Amino acid sequence: MSLDGRAHVRIARPSRDLAAAERFWSAGLGLTVLYRHESDGSPGDHALLMAGWPDAGWHLELVHDPGAPVEPRPTPEDLLVVYLAGPVPDDLVTRLEEHGGRRAPAHNPYWDRWGVTVEDPDGYRLVLSTRDWSNSG
Repeated sequence: MSLDGRAHVRIARPSRDLAAAERFWSAGLGLTVLYRHESDGSPGDHALLMAGWPDAGWHLELVHDPGAPVEPRPTPEDLLVVYLAGPVPDDLVTRLEEHGGRRAPAHNPYWDRWGVTVEDPDGYRLVLSTRDWSNSG
């Protein structure tokens, strides 16, 4: 086992509507559906959608338990930031809005200065940042 930068990261969140979430994250942002499980309705059987870029070191897991749904409770600081290292394409923002997203002002004005914030159908925020980032310095 290695606990270092090669460890894969899963970001798990509840979702009210996995079909709406898939439209936003896949058709809107362009993530690939990596795995999907439809609930069979039995107690505790969760429906889930895993979405990400195949070569990324992370993915989203969006989950819905039809028998005991968990209401998403995002705050304005629950952000998934994607660093584009350049301008945010207008057509990308339009596509996200067409697929269930809603452009929102950032809680922290830093993100309005350096990007665009879009809420997904569950209210979680995606920031498309014009900045670049590297953990290596």
